Amino acid sequence: MSESARAGVTDETPPGATGTAGAPRFSIITPVYNPPLGVLRTTIGSVVKQTVDDWELILVDDLSPDPRVREVLREAAARDDRIRVIERPTNGHIVAASNDGIDAARGEFIALLDHDDLLVPRALEFMQDAIEAEPDVDYLYSDEDKIDQSGRIRETFEKPAWSPERLRGQMYTSHFSVLRTSLVREVGGFRAGYDGSQDHDLALRVTERARLVLHIPRTLYHWRVVPGSAAGDVEAKPYAWEAGLRAVQDQLDRLGISGTAELGDRPGTYRIVRRLDPSVLISVVIPTRGGQGMVWGERRHFVVDAVRSLVEHGGHDALEIIVVYDLDTPSEVLEQLTALGIRELRLVPFDKPFNFSEKCNVGVTASFGDVVVLLNDDVEITSPGFLVQLAAPLYEDGVGMTGARLLFANTSIQHAGLALDRYSLIHMFAGRPSDAPGPFSALEINREVSGLTGACVALRRRVFDQIGGLCEQLPANFNDVDLSCKITHAGLRMVWIANATAFHFESQTREPVVEQWESDVISTRWDLPEHDRYMPEASRTSKVQRRARQQATRVRWH
Repeated sequence: MSESARAGVTDETPPGATGTAGAPRFSIITPVYNPPLGVLRTTIGSVVKQTVDDWELILVDDLSPDPRVREVLREAAARDDRIRVIERPTNGHIVAASNDGIDAARGEFIALLDHDDLLVPRALEFMQDAIEAEPDVDYLYSDEDKIDQSGRIRETFEKPAWSPERLRGQMYTSHFSVLRTSLVREVGGFRAGYDGSQDHDLALRVTERARLVLHIPRTLYHWRVVPGSAAGDVEAKPYAWEAGLRAVQDQLDRLGISGTAELGDRPGTYRIVRRLDPSVLISVVIPTRGGQGMVWGERRHFVVDAVRSLVEHGGHDALEIIVVYDLDTPSEVLEQLTALGIRELRLVPFDKPFNFSEKCNVGVTASFGDVVVLLNDDVEITSPGFLVQLAAPLYEDGVGMTGARLLFANTSIQHAGLALDRYSLIHMFAGRPSDAPGPFSALEINREVSGLTGACVALRRRVFDQIGGLCEQLPANFNDVDLSCKITHAGLRMVWIANATAFHFESQTREPVVEQWESDVISTRWDLPEHDRYMPEASRTSKVQRRARQQATRVRWH
């Protein structure tokens, strides 16, 4: 236990007594430093009003300059014996103060509450219900919103299901976080030098070892917007952004992920630039019939430009390209492909009726790479190191498939992941400007998704073989939905890669028609969830709205 905790705990019970008789389920830890007195009182009051009693509130005053702060804390402790106060003899900042609270905690779980925020009355009740339903859970987090000084609620953050890749891109779990006390202590609590992003650093370290991480899809926390707070101004604490960068890089290093964390485009976000073993052979399979069309005022043979852009921007030398072509493909297209002079380019004829799934499967069978990339012929790659960023995550635990950020010819978003539920199968955020951050920066950071478009996906060969490749019963549409469902069924995750960008001149080579029987195949083969786990925005709309949206977008899956 720290020196300040020994000096200032007003309760004589030894710290660290988790699991002892009479110990509470929750230890709510609130470091305190000179908040407005009225705000502090309402924060404490939000804990006292909880619908469950099995808690203790540990208030750690970090030597607030205003002596009235300690008076408020002492008064609260005098009124309720579940409230304990630690008065630090020196100012140590938020990490030191928070660690004093961890040292003193007696609860099975630690809950984190800032000194100027509010819990909803049933916050601990919902957490307790989740813990009782899943006893192995080690980390829980809820949705949150912001509340301004007039009491108005705004910016509700309906968070996705557990998304470890997104946690590297931003501290999205944040409020309200509940962590198993023994695991927090096992990883060493908060770390000095990470002030401002200490909670992000702790979440990264705890979730690495957690047996189960749960999202509670309810708003349980009001993040109060006060002058100088990060809730009101994301640039209020620039040092926190830098501390978060170090925390993310630390995790990459701990997990053996070869890559570099960089500051993202907006404060509080991070970009992961991965590296890939140069000896890994990547096989890119491109089905085509040699279609052509107008793009940006010029006529092009799509597959030729797709292959050219792949070589120019793929960023990986150990590469083979397999073009599976219909017999009626114009000879001039095949000649142009050959003229590119690519040593590892193979042209594989396909003499059956159109079947995108079968053509992909034939191409994979003809390939030799450890990583397989399925690529539409009407795609043009634009970002440097495209194949490296797409393939590298596949070598990390639990990742089964990755997909790219695809843009329409007008530069708006075409693909940022698929949202899959019983009422709609849609492209997330389709049509938004390419420079739009998306809700809570969702379009700027890598993240887990429920599905990926078959226009551009990457997976390990062993995974492709394990799940049986693409379903040839679905020759045109929804074969990528089926593929995504098989990945999920295998217990693997899908990751959308924000820094792997390409244009997709969608359905330039065939007329997009979605048949009812194709939808029926999906609904028969898969029991899709009521709501998509990773896109709450889609899940909160009505069935009528979702069906209308599905009819309006009528996804062209490749």
